[in-house]
Amino acid sequence: MDVTRKEEEFNLREIIKPYTKKWYWFFISVFIALILAVLYMKYTTPVYKVQSSVLIKDAKKMSSASGDFGVLAGLSGFAGMGTNSIENELEIFKSKKLVEDAVKTLKLQTSIFSREEFHDVELYKDTNPFNIQVVTEKPYEELPKEPVDIKIEGDKITLSSKELKNDIVTTFNKTISFPYANFIITKNKKFNPKKVKKMLLNDFYFNYSDFESVVNDFQESIEVDLVDKDATVIGLSMASINKDKAKDFLNNLIDIYNEYAITDKNTESKNTKDFIDGRIVIISKELGVVENEKERFKVDNNIVDIPTEAKLNLQLSTESQRKGLELDTQIELTNILINYVNTQSPNQIIPTNIGIDNSEATSNISAYNKLILDRNRMLENATAENPLVVELTKDINALRGALKESLNKNIAALKLSRNSIEDYAREKNQKIDKIPFQEKLFRNIERQQQIKEGLYLLLLEKREQAAITMAITSNKARVIDYAYAAQKPVAPKKMLSILAALIFGMLIPFIYIYLRELLNNKLTSKHDLEKLTETPILAEIPRLYKKDDELIKMNDVSPLAESFRILFTNVSFMLTKKNEAKVIFITSTVKGEGKTFVSVNLALALASIQKKVLVIGSDIRNPQLQRYNPSMKGAKGLTEYLYGDVNKIEEIIYPSGFNDQCDFIYSGSIPPNPANLLQNGKYPILLDELKDKYDYIILDTAPLMLVTDSFLISENADATIYVTRSEVTEKNFIDFANKNIKSEKIKNVGFVLNDVHKTNFGYGNKYGYGYQADKKNWFQKLFNK
Repeated sequence: MDVTRKEEEFNLREIIKPYTKKWYWFFISVFIALILAVLYMKYTTPVYKVQSSVLIKDAKKMSSASGDFGVLAGLSGFAGMGTNSIENELEIFKSKKLVEDAVKTLKLQTSIFSREEFHDVELYKDTNPFNIQVVTEKPYEELPKEPVDIKIEGDKITLSSKELKNDIVTTFNKTISFPYANFIITKNKKFNPKKVKKMLLNDFYFNYSDFESVVNDFQESIEVDLVDKDATVIGLSMASINKDKAKDFLNNLIDIYNEYAITDKNTESKNTKDFIDGRIVIISKELGVVENEKERFKVDNNIVDIPTEAKLNLQLSTESQRKGLELDTQIELTNILINYVNTQSPNQIIPTNIGIDNSEATSNISAYNKLILDRNRMLENATAENPLVVELTKDINALRGALKESLNKNIAALKLSRNSIEDYAREKNQKIDKIPFQEKLFRNIERQQQIKEGLYLLLLEKREQAAITMAITSNKARVIDYAYAAQKPVAPKKMLSILAALIFGMLIPFIYIYLRELLNNKLTSKHDLEKLTETPILAEIPRLYKKDDELIKMNDVSPLAESFRILFTNVSFMLTKKNEAKVIFITSTVKGEGKTFVSVNLALALASIQKKVLVIGSDIRNPQLQRYNPSMKGAKGLTEYLYGDVNKIEEIIYPSGFNDQCDFIYSGSIPPNPANLLQNGKYPILLDELKDKYDYIILDTAPLMLVTDSFLISENADATIYVTRSEVTEKNFIDFANKNIKSEKIKNVGFVLNDVHKTNFGYGNKYGYGYQADKKNWFQKLFNK
């Protein structure tokens, strides 16, 4: 594993260490949070979700009874009739008007509760032994903020509240006057004791809210939404502590919605029918006018049916032309025949079959030709003077004259007929010429008639449909699911509450530890010190507790003794080998970091290996060495020697009383000029005289940041132990120490981290330094004590 990965693992371990060493905080916090969650679930009134769903039958489409009524959809006043936007229906269900009617119908202004063992229970309908009805509200009066307690003893009712000056004593079925409203309390005949047999029902109270507030509360609590975006099914839901009340409210809301829809639909149908009736009268009059105009047109133009008349006139005109041609032919043939008769001799036979359509002329020609033939036969046997021939000649001449007269009459008759036919044909052609214009006018009249007739018939049909709709109007919203309540309450949710307890139970100590670490500017562990300095760290001194000895003893295997043996071992590597005593300078940044404690215990650790050790209390401003031997508090010491009051060193050297190999020189009395004493030149002389008598001389000095005393004598040290204290020494103090080390104001320095909690040890951790770990009971192990 490379160095980078090791450093990352080390950093991660350091990040999570503050949390793992306080694992019992998390355990206790979670345990308490779970208990609170259980109590919360036990003492919180459960809230249930009540749901219902309805199908809006005619939303986004025309009504099935509308038929061709879509023709009128574009007319003013009819746009949107028969159609509904589903979004509009959603808003209608949320409307204040519907909620007001539902609240008014169900009389929901008062809520009655029973104080039960764990939480209050709202009583409603058959679970309520009595009803409270609002008779009248008193507007502009201050509404109650506290509930009204109800105590019932037989027929005696006592009402009390913190807001009432005196209790109100009344009975059932009597009007009760409160400052904000009048009430009547009645016995509930529908009360079912079996439904509340598990309840105490011995402590009641009721809450009152004005009508507007109740409406607003219900309006805010109801949720209306589409079940599916592609359907017209609306879902209604609300959360309530009383399932029966919520069911009644939703069901009643749907009923009121249908009542309004039916009323609106009937009103719409009636208005539609009235509108249609008015239009029928107008259209009827207009239709009569058009039909009269059609009648006058036919009478004025003497026609029954224009197409038939046109066809007939065309046929007649054609027939007249044909007949005219025939007459012209007869006239021409007759003229030919007359010319023939006039130009030929009287004894010639006249042609008979030339196409003349005149029976009289034809018979005369036949008779004339017969007489000519008879005369010719007679002339074969007689002369022209023969009386018979003469008689026939007379007859032929008479008949010839009659034939001419007949042909002339026939020509006159034919010409008369031809003129009559020409006049008739001219008349028919004139009528034919008028037909397009007449047809145009008639089509316009007929079109108006058809439009009026179609509209008239449609209005008659719609009037009947509107009448039928008024008679058989159905509910607009078909109930798919009547209001029902979920079996499990939506609040408090057990799993969610437990999960929240676990999260908060873990989160609270985590946040506390995180903030404490974030805001912590003090050293905690050896690793904190290692990050701030390159100076070696000689040892970690464990924290002592009430039962622990502050000083180490002979043959001591406690973690404290082991830590000072490690300190001595590491310090020995810093000291040069020489025959005279080694001077160990012990200092710190500020007071209270454990200099004297480290000095004495290090001396005892050295003494336990038969080294002759002397501890000099060199902090003459704030002596601390005497606290380990209070009886020596007034003894002469370093101050007296520096002043010159004591000339013999033996007078200020005292046995420590803890180990025969360890002696103390106490600080003595507190002088007014400590700095002057320490630099008067006697302190080095003292050390020189002592070096031959001891193996180690430990100087317990003053803190460096507060005074200059220690700097005045630091040059006498062979090694310097710089004491820091876990959770006391601020991190910025190390910068002060680093600067002094770099400037060599103190020399051969090593840090000691004192008072380290066992969970913060860099080594040994909770098991201790000694070969024999302390035996702990389960409670001590739990709290790492």
